[in-house]
Amino acid sequence: MSTLEIDHVSKSYGTLRALDDLTFDVRAGEIFGFVGSNGAGKTTAMRIMLGVLAADSGSVRWNGTELDLEARRSVGYMPEERGLYPKMKVGEQLEFLAGLHGMSPTQARDAVVRWTDRLGVGGRRGDHVEKLSLGNQQRVQLAAALVHNPAVLVLDEPFSGLDPVAVDVMSAVLRERAAAGVPVIFSSHQLDLVERLCDRVGIVRSGQMVALGTIDELRTTDRPQWLLDVGAEPSGVLARLAEVPGVTARVAPGRPHAVLATAAPGTPPEVGQQVLRESLAVGPVHEFTPVRPCLADLFRGVVSAEHDAEPTAVAPAFAEVAR
Repeated sequence: MSTLEIDHVSKSYGTLRALDDLTFDVRAGEIFGFVGSNGAGKTTAMRIMLGVLAADSGSVRWNGTELDLEARRSVGYMPEERGLYPKMKVGEQLEFLAGLHGMSPTQARDAVVRWTDRLGVGGRRGDHVEKLSLGNQQRVQLAAALVHNPAVLVLDEPFSGLDPVAVDVMSAVLRERAAAGVPVIFSSHQLDLVERLCDRVGIVRSGQMVALGTIDELRTTDRPQWLLDVGAEPSGVLARLAEVPGVTARVAPGRPHAVLATAAPGTPPEVGQQVLRESLAVGPVHEFTPVRPCLADLFRGVVSAEHDAEPTAVAPAFAEVAR
């Protein structure tokens, strides 16, 4: 199976360590979300994958062998900064780029028609790139990454500047490419999209991979939480739960009549039922639901340089009821 491997890659710019022993892979038919704060090293890693930058150490492999110049011709790359020639017409530029990847003129023209139509810019093939809106330039940039039928897709912030309709179109295209067996990696700050689209996610901080796995794996926590809607002043419930070993409780953010209870690591699983019993002893409980952190919460917790001494409760606005 086709796999893109980033193996112990490091890169420094003077005293700045941009990548520090970065290791992960992107598998055939997989959409991989590559997330991190600005300056975390995502773009540097992608440029090394493409050979635009050279790593100080480590390697990038495709199907078990070093990703050389010939193999890189089979990669579809979408840079964060648009890499299009603004004075060229859309169709001419895409045909030119397809030709650089070894396609014949006929193959290139057919591919350009296919992808510009698919991405909703078929009527703009005769327009100069500089005359397009930012969203349409982004669609053309994706067409440039797809036009040569790449074996792997590497996309840096592909959803930036897109309206909701364009986001849906691009999401569908990425799913189609993955369904065809293409490994797809993209970076994005739009974590709701990452959570919705990706099979696995890697979170990078200061050039290091600090969290890696499926969404379900990443959302599994050693600090389970429960939301209780007590329908009244929660002070009595808070006082009662303060007596439960290993449990901290607070008023849920944005829910003045709800309590968010958090168990410490290693607390027995049955403590959730104890939380409910103690709350019912005070009064009626209208809602009792486990909550798990969403990707945005995970990102905040992993990337933040500061960590509270107390367990961080997940705000219901950013959490999902466990299923």
